[in-house]
Amino acid sequence: MDSDNATQIGEIPVQKISESVYVGICHKIGTPQQVASRRDIIDIWELLKNQYPARLMMSGSRREGFRLHGSDIDTMFWPTDHRVIWDYFQSEYYNIHRQTLILCDSSESPAGFTLLWLPLECAGQRELSSCVRMNGGLYISSSKYREIIKKTSIDVRPDATIHGPCNRGTVLGGIMEYDHAHCFASDFWPPSAASWIDRCHSWPPPYVVNDIVRNGCHYVAIGHKLGNHEDKEWRISFSQAENKLVYSMNHTQFLTYGLLKLFLKVIINNGLRDEDKLLCSYHMKTAVFWAIQQNTLPHWCPHNLLAGFWVCFKLLLKWVYEGICPNFFIPENNMFLSKIHGQAQTSLFRRLYGLYEKGIALLLHSPSIRSSIIDVLCNPRLTVCTDEHTLISEAGFDVELFGEIDSTDIIQTSNLQLCMKYLHTVEQLIDSPLTQYHVVSLQIYTATILQSTAFILHNMYTNTGVNKQVYIAHKMSRHMLKLAAKFGYVSDMLYIAMYYYKTLRYREALSVIEMTKVKLAQPYLMYHRHRDRERYTEAVGGQSWSTKMRQAVAGNINLVNKLCYINELLPEQQSIRQNGRSALHIPPLVLLHMLEVFCSRHVDTMRAQTVLDDLQVLVHHDQGLHVDDLLRDISWEILGICQQMAGNIQAALYSYQQSLRQYPYHKIQTATTERIQDLHFYTPL
Repeated sequence: MDSDNATQIGEIPVQKISESVYVGICHKIGTPQQVASRRDIIDIWELLKNQYPARLMMSGSRREGFRLHGSDIDTMFWPTDHRVIWDYFQSEYYNIHRQTLILCDSSESPAGFTLLWLPLECAGQRELSSCVRMNGGLYISSSKYREIIKKTSIDVRPDATIHGPCNRGTVLGGIMEYDHAHCFASDFWPPSAASWIDRCHSWPPPYVVNDIVRNGCHYVAIGHKLGNHEDKEWRISFSQAENKLVYSMNHTQFLTYGLLKLFLKVIINNGLRDEDKLLCSYHMKTAVFWAIQQNTLPHWCPHNLLAGFWVCFKLLLKWVYEGICPNFFIPENNMFLSKIHGQAQTSLFRRLYGLYEKGIALLLHSPSIRSSIIDVLCNPRLTVCTDEHTLISEAGFDVELFGEIDSTDIIQTSNLQLCMKYLHTVEQLIDSPLTQYHVVSLQIYTATILQSTAFILHNMYTNTGVNKQVYIAHKMSRHMLKLAAKFGYVSDMLYIAMYYYKTLRYREALSVIEMTKVKLAQPYLMYHRHRDRERYTEAVGGQSWSTKMRQAVAGNINLVNKLCYINELLPEQQSIRQNGRSALHIPPLVLLHMLEVFCSRHVDTMRAQTVLDDLQVLVHHDQGLHVDDLLRDISWEILGICQQMAGNIQAALYSYQQSLRQYPYHKIQTATTERIQDLHFYTPL
């Protein structure tokens, strides 16, 4: 088969196969609506999180809208009081008494890299500790800066390792890797990338170009391996610009990029060790950028998806043959220079050319694509519909939407001042043009902030001894929790119940628990990724997400490790704090049963035992419907605490032992072990 000129395979037009692959890739990567919601949710998350002297920006695949298995969480951090300039006359835009200016010196560096020196020889402690004296000037060494960040930064976990310009570690109990890059920002577009502006005739549109140039660039701590000062050089990063470029793609262009990423992972790099992988996702992104800008394909639409893929693949093949991969912003920066040359280059070209000769058949090696192609080949008369509304159900979209918000909902703090800043930011955003995804994520984040604020206030004033202050704090806390419950999840009622338990108002807590229990028992309830699609759609289909949240969606109960919610869980909170975890995440039904047991012991002991039996059945026999597998460590722990309070020592011992056998998502083993030891001296109340 001639992969350039083929218009059909047997009786099947390539355009029809392209449309089928488009549908298959949409199921794998996301529909336009899914991708838009992911991006908007991260936009709001970033706006809220940027309350510190250092700013942050999520970058990479996750920021672009991908949710591919195994992708890292890439985040960039930079201080706002240090700015990079290219010419000293640019210093007139800054107050040098408040901001440290760093001047670029690229005279001895390869294209795309630079040295950073301090002309006034003053900076922050980290920066000064990273400096080396060179040519009579004080330069910030990239290698020293990476090491100092690893030792001093609060966002870097103890087990992190240096990976390129980043500190790499794991989150979510080791399930996902993160890369944190500490860098410096510049408000100015680098002169070496000036030619890029002149190339932007057809893509991206002028308003995107202006936005990109106006927002400048960043400098990450890594030098060129073949440069004169590798340990001291910094690489110019266009991550912010790349995010805006990816956002300006149409969905077929975005899926072409995604198809190339899958092709790289599943076919090109499959089975290779990390050190043997010569091509990376950034090369795929660069190929798509060049292909779109050079207008190689006039129409990027579903029936041209495979044509777009081949355009990019041929460009990649050409680059490997020539040993030159030009950076999209600074073409003089050959991104193959230090790795793809000699025998490695020859071997890679032969491998890629062998794949190219297979034509479309090479995509059959990817399980997520193969089924789409085979469906059409086996059924030539199959009608392929690429309309977005047929690709995902309403319930299916809602599951991902709420799951996406929950995965970024780490607006949790024990700092009252920070809570006030968060709420002030929310207030300012209300008057801004917001998408529907911005609104729903803001709603959930605000509920979280109000809940944290309520418990912070209670903890601050409980022991002051000033009755008026305590009364006012109680009143404000209750008001905030009730307000949060009005526009939060169904399960957010449990924060009110926790508060009532904490303030010894057991009957009121039980009243809230009863109301919540009824709502959590509804057959249409969505929790985590579990829902009855038909009943959910019948109950709340077509309604606003605000209504759906309040009536049909439950989330985990998150207890920030530095706040006291329930005295009985303080050992677990202390344990996770020591192990670098930010919060306990408890399944709502587990917390509901725990609170009901605790409150009933003061009101109705018979009821307490009945509820404890229900909790035991739930934890012992649930198959992931109400107790997520990752949260079984804390769920067994809570069962053990309740059994210990009831005086059933043997049952409590068994539950604590089971907690230790679960996946250590929360890292509460220290607390669990201490509880087991305490059982030997425990006397039931």
